[in-house]
Amino acid sequence: MPIPGFQDLMLPMLKLAADLQEHRLRDVVETLAKTLQLTDDEQNEMLPSGTVPVFDSRVGWARTYLKQAGLLELPKRGHFKITPRGLDMLAKQPARIDIPLLNQFPEFVAFRQRRVDAPQNEPSDAPSGQDAPSAAETTPEELFDQAYQQLRSNLEAELLDQIMNSTPAFFERLVIDLLVAMGYGGSRQDAGSVLGRTGDGGIDGTIKEDKLGLDVIYVQAKRWEGTVGRPDIQRFAGALQGQHASKGVFLTTSDFSREARDYAKSITAKIILVDGALLVKLLVDHGVGVSTASTYEIKKIDTDYFEGDSI
Repeated sequence: MPIPGFQDLMLPMLKLAADLQEHRLRDVVETLAKTLQLTDDEQNEMLPSGTVPVFDSRVGWARTYLKQAGLLELPKRGHFKITPRGLDMLAKQPARIDIPLLNQFPEFVAFRQRRVDAPQNEPSDAPSGQDAPSAAETTPEELFDQAYQQLRSNLEAELLDQIMNSTPAFFERLVIDLLVAMGYGGSRQDAGSVLGRTGDGGIDGTIKEDKLGLDVIYVQAKRWEGTVGRPDIQRFAGALQGQHASKGVFLTTSDFSREARDYAKSITAKIILVDGALLVKLLVDHGVGVSTASTYEIKKIDTDYFEGDSI
């Protein structure tokens, strides 16, 4: 089953609080997961940012919306409790608690108006059971993550196009810059002096594994459009054997066939295959060939700071 949207979690959460007790958010996450019979995979599914599980995020946003509507209060860190207004809401036996229902409360309307993304990105009702999260299932945090992932995907596609339109010599320099940025090769000058110099069979060059040069990695860098097949990896592996080497990296702007990947896994030598998709991800991660256009900080309440208010 799809993970319930945060609006779908509002009524179950409020019902759990109907006992007038303080409830710890972490306990409620686990209780709702059991009640909804979520699988381990569903409970562990992460946001695109990888910072928090999707279900945890949606439970947290359900609590936020109920609190902003005055149905819940937060007596202390990580806990919540139902309010008289929340009890009145349950007494009306609503079939569902969602944003349209909460709009009857002025405090909630004011909360929504304060949000920078309202109303364009406001989660709304949508059919459930879709493959992709519907608007009703998506929290503001997920919307931000999805927007970031879309921007990054577009950037990686543009970056790969730029690389394909560059010269082979430029691609070799790009590979040097990436490996140095990842911590290999010592200095940029040291890396450049060895990469592209070997020219032995299937080897384009060598680079130090660390700054001290305790081991050497052999490199093959190909700006290709066609799929790299098993014979290409076999030639590279044979060249490594001829050098009595055990480590190699094969980078390409295209992709590797299944046979090529299976062969690389089956041999004694450790050969890492970096296709075009992984290449541009590494370039973006290490800031090679890209620059920062904008930076956004997502902040949250420092509960430890406010706990000192009672002293």
